[in-house]
Amino acid sequence: MASPPQAPRAIDLNADLGEEVTDDEGLLAVVTSANVACGYHAGNPAIMRAVCADAVRLGVSIGAQVSYADRPRFGRVELDVAVDLLTEQILDQVGTLVEIAAAEGGTVRYVKPHGALYHRVARDPDQAGAVLVGSGDLPVLGLPGAVVLELAQASGRRSLLEGFPDRAYTPAGGLVARDQPGAVFTDSALIAARAVELAAAVDSVCVHGDTPGAVDHARACRDALETAGFELHGL
Repeated sequence: MASPPQAPRAIDLNADLGEEVTDDEGLLAVVTSANVACGYHAGNPAIMRAVCADAVRLGVSIGAQVSYADRPRFGRVELDVAVDLLTEQILDQVGTLVEIAAAEGGTVRYVKPHGALYHRVARDPDQAGAVLVGSGDLPVLGLPGAVVLELAQASGRRSLLEGFPDRAYTPAGGLVARDQPGAVFTDSALIAARAVELAAAVDSVCVHGDTPGAVDHARACRDALETAGFELHGL
């Protein structure tokens, strides 16, 4: 007797939105989850409201993209913030987005640190703990092996693995620093092929919304994932 066909593997395609340098409308037409900037590295309430309204209309999941309070450097420089202060800042960012999303008929479904904070919580249990406490019980999206995901799992909280098809990886599994040669990929075909490879091991693949050609990259990834038999769903 022939084996029954396997159900398609579900995968999410996310992008950072509301950062004032992205084509939010174009990306929302392609991705299945939107990491919405919560005002600390980019964005403001009006932009957050517009992104949430369109996400709800299009059935795109909403996530809180939390960051250090560092707009001049776009949240891409690590800061030694006291745990209590960082906790308050995360609580403020998530709370603001939750309120705005609710007003537009949506809900915040997960939290994802941005930039330098994303990499810091991959190895720093104190700052990771601040992100977890400040974000309540939201599922956490992060790098495989990140301390923040390990702590989330230990507390019974859902953790979600993320891959970056438009970025180069170090041998240790981190991302190559942006200022290094070859750190950021710009060829849509290459990015799409990498998305299919990564999708076998993660819950979500991310296309950086501030990269030139981001909408084309996202569309190529979606097409390649669907052609490979993946079924796209928001987080």
